[in-house]
Amino acid sequence: MIYFDNSATTVIHPLALDAYVKTSQRIFGNPSSLHRLGVQANRLLQQARQQIADLLAVQSSEIVFTSGGTEGNNWIIKGTAYEKQGYGKHIILSAIEHPSVSNTVEQLKSQGFSVTVLPVDQAGFVQVEALRQAICKETILVSVMAVNNEIGSMQPIQAISEVLADYPKIHFHVDAVQAIGQVPTSAWLTDRVDFATFSAHKFHGPRGIGFIYWKQGRKLASLLAGGGQENNQRSGTENLPAIVAMAKALRLKFDQAQSKQQHVQALRLALMQALKDNPGIQLFSGEENFAPHILCFALVGIRGEVLVHALEEKEIFISTTSACSSRKHLASSTLHAMKVPNIEATSAVRISLDESNTMAEVEQFMIVFRQLQEKFAKIQPNE
Repeated sequence: MIYFDNSATTVIHPLALDAYVKTSQRIFGNPSSLHRLGVQANRLLQQARQQIADLLAVQSSEIVFTSGGTEGNNWIIKGTAYEKQGYGKHIILSAIEHPSVSNTVEQLKSQGFSVTVLPVDQAGFVQVEALRQAICKETILVSVMAVNNEIGSMQPIQAISEVLADYPKIHFHVDAVQAIGQVPTSAWLTDRVDFATFSAHKFHGPRGIGFIYWKQGRKLASLLAGGGQENNQRSGTENLPAIVAMAKALRLKFDQAQSKQQHVQALRLALMQALKDNPGIQLFSGEENFAPHILCFALVGIRGEVLVHALEEKEIFISTTSACSSRKHLASSTLHAMKVPNIEATSAVRISLDESNTMAEVEQFMIVFRQLQEKFAKIQPNE
């Protein structure tokens, strides 16, 4: 089996799984309980929080646990909207955000919030000047992802941060789900970023757990009322085994991160070069300012889901675009924003790599892909 769908989810690391099991078995107290078992659980909870904070070079008080990227994005966007609506009701986001951002903002529009959607250029990058022009007195939030989940374009977070330096009261949110461990932290966690979102199953942790970076001094409305966990920020008993496993997975992901990224980049470049040599291939991911693990392309004229299933029969697993939208059979929202013609957009597929992938897998993929391409060419009607 060749698994090239790591942006959808990764295989949990054996050591992270071991941490999950051992914590479940041995540290079963509620972290909020006052007795010894609760104190023991809370101590481990705070250790995990500190470990994640250290990896990101932030304060432990700036790490808040969630159930994953979708909750984190919803909370930051809605929490900002409800907390700051007395100051303004204008939100800015990019045209290529994940549905957990764009659909959340769409919900807020029905509650009287106004929205500006920033365009991207033909390569899939946010136009910073458009942001500068969109900011107004009512603006309370800017949300731009660090790495696009469909084509891998690394958004100009540093340049956006420089623009927002003149507007310190505007919350700046970065969806960093596809960035953490894949590109240097300094590229997307600038001093101007107020909130960032993360999901453990994207870096070999368990599903259903994540965290947000919450800059000290910023305020969000709480969405979950209850027992006051997470310093009264997010009520609900903490999922301690998953949190411990997530911290373990993140530490392992950061271990020798540069060499891992270089390895993945080499695989991606080999795939790009091989695909470039094939007629009928349209590449949507570029080389400069693109994350090392995501490659989006189209075998023009063959719908993406057809190619995905054809490869699946050969035990090779890729995706159409985003796993969150692939079952809806919709053309990529990112490619649509890039003004890619519909026939190319509906043919788009995504390969997403990981440090566990090998050059032998890349070579085997290209052998199978070329065979399928020849097969499709024989059955396609002549233009």
